[in-house]
Amino acid sequence: MHLNYLALAVPFFLTFIGLEYLVARKNGKTYFKFNDSIANLSIGIAERLLDTFTVGLFYFVYDYLYRHFAIFDIKASVLLWVALLICTDFIWYWYHRLAHEVTVFWCAHVVHHQSEEFNYTVSARITVFQAFIRTGFWAVLPVIGFPPAMITSMLLVHGLYPFFIHTRTIGKLGILEYILVTPSHHRVHHASNPQYLDKNYGDVFIIWDKLFGTFVKEEEEPVYGLTKPLESNSFLWQHFHFILEMLYSARQAKGWRNKLRIIFGRPDNVDPGARAILEEKFLLRNHVAEAPKLFNYVLWQIVATLVLLFSFLLLEHYVPVFIQVCVTLLILLTLINCGAIMEQKKWVFYLEYARYLVLCLAGYYVWPHPAFLCAAAIIMITAFYFQSHLKEHYLRLVYGYHRS
Repeated sequence: MHLNYLALAVPFFLTFIGLEYLVARKNGKTYFKFNDSIANLSIGIAERLLDTFTVGLFYFVYDYLYRHFAIFDIKASVLLWVALLICTDFIWYWYHRLAHEVTVFWCAHVVHHQSEEFNYTVSARITVFQAFIRTGFWAVLPVIGFPPAMITSMLLVHGLYPFFIHTRTIGKLGILEYILVTPSHHRVHHASNPQYLDKNYGDVFIIWDKLFGTFVKEEEEPVYGLTKPLESNSFLWQHFHFILEMLYSARQAKGWRNKLRIIFGRPDNVDPGARAILEEKFLLRNHVAEAPKLFNYVLWQIVATLVLLFSFLLLEHYVPVFIQVCVTLLILLTLINCGAIMEQKKWVFYLEYARYLVLCLAGYYVWPHPAFLCAAAIIMITAFYFQSHLKEHYLRLVYGYHRS
């Protein structure tokens, strides 16, 4: 069978997340919070899912640039692999630094810094928007002359290391602190303490931060998250809030120079009052205490989604394109659903109709028989007829009580 063994990354990462949780619990530390961890995993699931459709595009970009614009004809060797690692890490430093210093790049990267906890689940907070931006930076590698196969292999290895530095269970690492980016260095990067802001951008080697004056040691206990906490579990809001803040600020600014300064200048130029205005318009929080049933319902959805994601990635070469689209829509709707449930949204009930419709489309593709359409239509009509009762039971199931 032609399996995609990169799917094994899913259980691999989940295993280490579980081990970190057990170690933290044994040491009496509360490094994990339910809502925060679910939000982190949800973003990671979406990114890994959408990578299925974008990785081939990125490889095509590298291949096109290599064939048409390569300066040198580089062949794989030990020294050139080392050179590629150093080049990749150097480019990452500048991509990462500019992601903090340029508003339009921060729109994509801010998602990675929203968590107010710091554990292995935070490493999953990568969006597909970041993947596109990073590809623009890494496009210099095939122009230098590194073959696309070398580049993609290195990016897999280079992308694995950062997972292990998102933890509080590992202290300082002696002499390695002078060479590598360690958990201690990266805790500083994720901190919102004033002295830690915009520091330690490195991914594998800490040397770049020391060369360019952005290095700070971990001394004071870090406080994690944004300087202005997001305070939202919404999957959609976490992805798009800063894009909306940027667009709102640019729209309010007078003159093209000021508008461009907001988009391509520092994130500080974005109107600090924009978020409150946009939250009032789009977020509509409902401050109701969480219910135990809510946690159980969200948890089993995330578990089921992870199983579906793993199966889909492992067998992607055997899954028809239409079913791939259906699986993608189903997973994205589920992630939106989980975030909305934790926000105590009343409209979560209607997302079930959307998920049912996707399942019906996939089912009809597999078994295109009139009987299937009839059964699906009868179920849908019955659901509409008894909608008020279904909604009441659904909200009782999710929240443990009826919500008017």
